[in-house]
Amino acid sequence: MHRCATVLETSIRAGTDALTALGGAVELSALDDAVGAIQHARQVIAFGAGPSATIAADAVFRLRAVGVTTIGIQDHLSAMIATRLLGPGDVVIAISSTGRTSTTLAVADAAASAGASLIAVTNQYGTPLAALADIALVVGGAPLPSQMAAAGSRLAQLVIVDALVAALALRDPERGRRAERAGIDLPDIT
Repeated sequence: MHRCATVLETSIRAGTDALTALGGAVELSALDDAVGAIQHARQVIAFGAGPSATIAADAVFRLRAVGVTTIGIQDHLSAMIATRLLGPGDVVIAISSTGRTSTTLAVADAAASAGASLIAVTNQYGTPLAALADIALVVGGAPLPSQMAAAGSRLAQLVIVDALVAALALRDPERGRRAERAGIDLPDIT
């Protein structure tokens, strides 16, 4: 039982550290720009590989609930084909904890080449994904030393998704009503 308690405490600490780092890492102007890009997007594609795929799936679910036409494509080759067909007025949200995942970078590069706006959700500035993005939502500053820290950063990435959706609903009350009809809870920010 002692080992389980240690694992639980370590997991809680990793999550707490990731959420604490989020407050100082994410640039509010970038968050505002991302909300604007999504608000006016014709369509959004969310993509992440490996553990980041679950964050992308959550983004699809939540953005759809507020009326954003959002597509989630898990297969990176299919995602590359879809992103090559995008253009100005479309948005790709690329999620990668490391900012170096080759499949995510390939999808992001295809989106940028097609002229779509690229929003990166990643853990560090200075990564290839953050550098490629039009808008980088960086959830942590320092390199993550362990798998536990990377796991904790998922919480920060989910908070960013929640913040994007809540800000969209705040800017457009009809989006908030759509979420309510869909049974999705949004933070009460009024």
